Amino acid sequence: MSPRGIVFFDIDGTLVPSRSSSSFLAERLGHLEELNAAEARYAAGEATNHEVSVVDAAGWRDVEVRTIAGWLDELPLIAGIDDVVAWCAHHEVEPVLASLAWEPVGASIARRHGFTANGGPRVGVDGTVHDGTVAEHLDEYGKRDRALALAAQRGVAPDRCCAVGDSRSDLPLFGSVPTSFALNAGPDARAAASVSIETGDLRDLIPWLDRWERGLGRRDGARTPG
Repeated sequence: MSPRGIVFFDIDGTLVPSRSSSSFLAERLGHLEELNAAEARYAAGEATNHEVSVVDAAGWRDVEVRTIAGWLDELPLIAGIDDVVAWCAHHEVEPVLASLAWEPVGASIARRHGFTANGGPRVGVDGTVHDGTVAEHLDEYGKRDRALALAAQRGVAPDRCCAVGDSRSDLPLFGSVPTSFALNAGPDARAAASVSIETGDLRDLIPWLDRWERGLGRRDGARTPG
């Protein structure tokens, strides 16, 4: 049975509040300084997302896949995630990850908390170890397209979707759905979003999700749960 709607959640800066998942892993992998320098060039418009991904992926060379997965079990996340996922289940809304974080990051968060994983950029794998190359790049437009493709597979129109994010990588998706929530966001995302929220607890999003969900009820003529 298709969900009544979909909420797309960004990861870095949204579900991972303090620093990016890439920085979390790079510190353990030993190339945080190189990644920080690459990300600073990206922020200044001097490097592309692809170039930053190449720098980051190189630090994964010869590291076991299971090692990365074990570290990600310790990735700090925003409070209140499980309650928001439970809200989604109660309202027949699918919580889907839409992010430029590496694919194992999304897979880990989905497994831990019940989101639907939806891929991401990938570091190459040779046997049981990462090879230090980028097997699949993803930019903000690919992030949008992948999210909308999953919605189409579910039979859910874009006007029954909303998005939660914090940065310029969320702008194409924000522009493709009728409702968007900027969570602890930068100025570009705040300007583009329907609602801007500052909080350390994802449960503070629920009153806004309630309003959005009631709109789904008006569109399908169904009585909203709860």
